[in-house]
Amino acid sequence: MSLKMRFYISRMHQLDSFLCIAVNHTSQYRLIRDFFRIASRLGDGIFWYALMVGILILHGAEGLTPVIHMTLAGLSGTLLYKWLKGKTLRPRPYEVHQDIWLTGTPLDKFSFPSGHTLHAVVFSLVAIGYYPQIAIIVVPFAVLVGLSRVVLGLHYPSDVIAGAVIGATIARLSFLLV
Repeated sequence: MSLKMRFYISRMHQLDSFLCIAVNHTSQYRLIRDFFRIASRLGDGIFWYALMVGILILHGAEGLTPVIHMTLAGLSGTLLYKWLKGKTLRPRPYEVHQDIWLTGTPLDKFSFPSGHTLHAVVFSLVAIGYYPQIAIIVVPFAVLVGLSRVVLGLHYPSDVIAGAVIGATIARLSFLLV
């Protein structure tokens, strides 16, 4: 790797760490910390499962295709992000930086990519593909889930961005297959 490339990678890592610490320090305020804990907890799957049940209740048999699509895209995301975490082995920010406050509970050991964000984007985009009117609810929620992961000290911003890009790619590819 060239010296110039190393310099740019080093600068990007510094920016990533700086943003992570700055965003994480907002968790010192109880209202912010509790709000993002709730968003993160709902992003564990509760919100998405409730959305799928709601689709089935409101749309009956017609809702089965979107729910199956969401489920299969979500499972694909799980397989991919677990594989990536096992390959990259990136430690979580609170393990690297003493000034990161861990205010959430990690679901696994490694940081890259953010599985919560990946799934929030996959589920949102697939759901919107069938029901565009729900974008007003699912898009802000997906953004909150991604932001919560940095606020709670569980991910770097680059983990969240990567999770979002991977999630969007999975959703896009899933529509090509359906």
